[in-house]
Amino acid sequence: MATTSDIKNGLCMNYNGKLVTVIEFQHVKPGKGPAFVRTKLREVETGKVVDNTFSAGHKIEVVRIETRSYQYLYPEGDGFHFMNTENYEQVFIQKTMIETPQYLKEGIICTIVFHAEEEIPLTVELPNYIDSEVTYTEPGIKGDTATNTLKPATIDTGAEIKVPLFINIGDKIKVDTRSGEYSERLKD
Repeated sequence: MATTSDIKNGLCMNYNGKLVTVIEFQHVKPGKGPAFVRTKLREVETGKVVDNTFSAGHKIEVVRIETRSYQYLYPEGDGFHFMNTENYEQVFIQKTMIETPQYLKEGIICTIVFHAEEEIPLTVELPNYIDSEVTYTEPGIKGDTATNTLKPATIDTGAEIKVPLFINIGDKIKVDTRSGEYSERLKD
C-alpha cells in the first residue's frame, strides 16, 4: 500500500471502487493543523473530473498500468479494431473509451492504456496531430489571408472542423486531435 506522499501526476489508483488517474496534486502544510494533499482525479471509465483532499499519510491503492502501441484497423458496430504493432494481436475497443473517435484514421498508431494485472484496456490516446485531406468545403478566395476568418470543412475521417478561407477541397492539412482545430496546411 502506498501513501499520499507517493502521489504524482499520471498515477493510477483505486478510489471509492473506481479507477482514477491523478491530473493535479498539491501538498499543503498549513501553519496550524495537519498536512494534507489536494488532488484533481479523472475517472478512467467516465472521464469525469473529481476534486478530493487526502489527509497526510492516508493509504492509497496504486494500480499498475501499461501503455502499448496499437494500429487502428477498422470500425465495427459501436467500436473499433486495433492491432498490436509487435505481436499482431487484435483488440476490440468500445467507442466510449476514445475521447475523440471522429479523428480515427485507418493505419494511425494509437496508445492504449491497459490495467496490467487484469489485461483490460482502459483508454485510447490518439496521436496529438493527424494528417488529413479536406473532402468538402466552400471554395477558397485567393489572397484572402489577412483575416483570421474560418469556414467549416469536412475531412477524410468524416469530422467537421473550422479551416481558414484559403483552404480548398483536396488540400492536405494537419489537425490537432485534442482540440479538433486546424493546425497547418501541408505541402504536397
